[in-house]
Amino acid sequence: MRKTLLFFLALSVVIPLTSALAQDKDAIVIGTTDRIVTLDPANAYDYFSCNVIRNIMSGLVDYKLGTSEIVPALAESWDVSPDGLTYTFRLRKGVKFSDGSPFDARAVKFSIERAIKLNGEPAFLLSDVIDRVEVVDDYTVRFLLKYPFSPFLSLVAFTIAFPVSPASYNDKDFSDVGIGIGPYRVKKWVKDVELILEANPNWYGAPPKSKVVVIRFYESAQSLKAAIKKGEVDLAYRTLNPEDILALKGSDKFKVYESESPFIRYLAFNAKREPFNDPSVRRAIAYAIDRSMIVKRVFKDSMISLYSLIPMGMWGEVKAFPEYDRGKAIELLRNVGYSETKPLHIELWYTPVYYGSAESDVAQMLKLMLEATGIIRVELKYSEWATYVEDFERGKMGLFLLGWYPDYLDPDGYLWPLVHSSGSPNLGSFYSNPKMDELLLVARQIPHREGRAKVYGEVQRLLAEEVPYIPLWQAKQYCVAKAEVKGILLEPTQIFRYYLIYK
Repeated sequence: MRKTLLFFLALSVVIPLTSALAQDKDAIVIGTTDRIVTLDPANAYDYFSCNVIRNIMSGLVDYKLGTSEIVPALAESWDVSPDGLTYTFRLRKGVKFSDGSPFDARAVKFSIERAIKLNGEPAFLLSDVIDRVEVVDDYTVRFLLKYPFSPFLSLVAFTIAFPVSPASYNDKDFSDVGIGIGPYRVKKWVKDVELILEANPNWYGAPPKSKVVVIRFYESAQSLKAAIKKGEVDLAYRTLNPEDILALKGSDKFKVYESESPFIRYLAFNAKREPFNDPSVRRAIAYAIDRSMIVKRVFKDSMISLYSLIPMGMWGEVKAFPEYDRGKAIELLRNVGYSETKPLHIELWYTPVYYGSAESDVAQMLKLMLEATGIIRVELKYSEWATYVEDFERGKMGLFLLGWYPDYLDPDGYLWPLVHSSGSPNLGSFYSNPKMDELLLVARQIPHREGRAKVYGEVQRLLAEEVPYIPLWQAKQYCVAKAEVKGILLEPTQIFRYYLIYK
């Protein structure tokens, strides 16, 4: 999932204490610089929207706390046919949506068909795989696939497949009412200012540790840091500056939580746009970038250099991309006709706020590295997120910084959306290679990891040769909380579960 869709910059946020916080001293107040784009799972394709959805809705399956193991949720059990084409789910009985309407197999069928029909940004994840959904009886639903798809259960654990109430949604329009089956329900939402969640009385599971959660949206990392230090928020989650995290680690008033993350950052090329339609130019730029220097200078070693689109620690990862080699970059550029007297002129785009206030420093360092070849001249350009997304989707940008959080925890979740010809246009790369499409389809249909990993090795070596993207670094996830706040769990899935947190 890219951090994407329309993004609305917050105005200077000053929130009066007349909200739920003033009425409930035990409310948990979360501060963030991130934004909610939509609470409709059929259209949500950015991290924070999906994370909120995971706290007000749930899927047929979930991840076991603290792991990437799939466990039952709204489905109590399931069967997979020997040919891998049919998944049959047996549903919980007596469950209600937060609007009080009943949950059953028809609601599951409605939700899946609605998401495919509305064709929001994540819809291709379902439509590429699912042939049809059948209601077997009130509490049994069957998915028939177009081909065997090994990560299907992981896909069902992503928000695009979460059931919504047929009584509150239709199949003609997107909606932000956010009505599903989760530990919380939305009480109040002022976009880019404040979201108030309250315990859902229809939730079938254990009640949340805190009855009220207030999420406040801040304009910058600096204002978020000020909020946590002043006690305006109980915890700060996404995104503080690296130096602020280091400073807060030294305070006995706060606890800093740190964990590995599946979130990656990369440079994207529009492979159809000159001069980036030449793989030699893309390879030269890849050789000219010293990831370790960015990690050290900009992020104070709080990130990890990355040489694959599959993150480190995930099965199937191969460090296929070469390390920094300025000489090799110069050689490749000379071979395609560029020189000190005939330099390569390019634009490098970034968005200044959405990925944190260090983004301009990253862009400046990339410019210095590329221009250190003596052959590349870089003009830095930036735009705010809404314009940024619109421009790269329309193919207006040739080289630009992006980030990726997986739709589902599987190597396919990092590769199919980015490099398959059905997904790459959504990310502005427009990369298309029949051989790549074939390899990815083959890997999806292999039932065991060993065979899939072998194919993904070939995929990554082809990526390093064609370079439609340059992986840069893998993020860590951080949360800073008051010492009295408990229950914070930073999971490998990067699902942040509000319902575990309490004071």
